[in-house]
Amino acid sequence: MTHYGFFLLLVQLHYTIKHLTKLTNVLKNNSHNRYGKAKALLIKNTAAISIGSDSRALSFELCQILSFIELYISEIAKIDAEIKSIMNEIQSPILSIPGISYGLGSVILAEIGDIHRFNTSSQLLAFAGLEPSTHESGKFVATGMRMVKRGSPYLRWALLEASRLIAMRDTTFTLYYQKKKAEGKHHYVANSHVAKKLIRVIHHLLTNNLEFIPQS
Repeated sequence: MTHYGFFLLLVQLHYTIKHLTKLTNVLKNNSHNRYGKAKALLIKNTAAISIGSDSRALSFELCQILSFIELYISEIAKIDAEIKSIMNEIQSPILSIPGISYGLGSVILAEIGDIHRFNTSSQLLAFAGLEPSTHESGKFVATGMRMVKRGSPYLRWALLEASRLIAMRDTTFTLYYQKKKAEGKHHYVANSHVAKKLIRVIHHLLTNNLEFIPQS
């Protein structure tokens, strides 16, 4: 159950506990007659000293909050529908990648813009801030440092999230993730390696307008 669903359940309970018969019926229907009037009475009495409230002001405020939440949910649904419509018009190859749907795909495309701005996948990697940093001291050059995290944080987030999903859906990426884990790397480090591999794939697909084909 989502936080919003739990919140609505509390609200429903708030109004239901005032009516013992209605509460009894709700309990019977949802517990297959395991609970009845006795349990309803216990809930009603307990609620009176816990979440119960007879305040008209609080009830009005709660209703207003619910109205705002429902409005936001409605607006988000409209935005999601518009994003889906635009992505269907674009018909980008990125949607053929397992784990990348309209939401992540739209973020990635919006942040990348024109793929031809990036001559190589390394440039795209740097733009996402996923390339490893280096440290120099005299003649010593250390590699394998943490990612620099420059560039677009939104693109970086979308790629890391997409990497997590494709590692669960595509055999090649799954094996690659497992290989990095077997090397003793932390989940987040292994996932960042998957993201780098995914960036190379995305750059190739978008540059050549090709769909993703799983490797055997």
